[in-house]
Amino acid sequence: MALYNLFIKAAAGHVHEMVGAVVLQVVAALVGAGLLLLLYLRGALPPVLATSRGISMAALAGLFIGLAEILTFAVYGKGAPASVGTPLIVGGSVLLTAVLGILLLREVLSWPQALGMLLIVGGIALLARSH
Repeated sequence: MALYNLFIKAAAGHVHEMVGAVVLQVVAALVGAGLLLLLYLRGALPPVLATSRGISMAALAGLFIGLAEILTFAVYGKGAPASVGTPLIVGGSVLLTAVLGILLLREVLSWPQALGMLLIVGGIALLARSH
């Protein structure tokens, strides 16, 4: 994940965010397809590869990661340093995932987890102020 963010930062400003996101997704799809083919050739695939729910949820995840990648290219393209942009994006993602997990999936946070979320908010605030 660190190299993923580092290479997006290095590419930003040298490629339009849409082009960067498409190239990234195509390469990721080719890697995944190659590994799937390798598993198939080795006979290592399970009898049930996916359910319709699994496919639809993976497709929605793909939709949102594509949008997140475009946003990441745009943030770095505007000159945000990797040392600030990555923690803001990743920390914000962790925080939003936790909130959505609570609201949509009815998950419960323990006190230490809730404290961790508050620390993330504090870290994001400090990073945003320093930039």
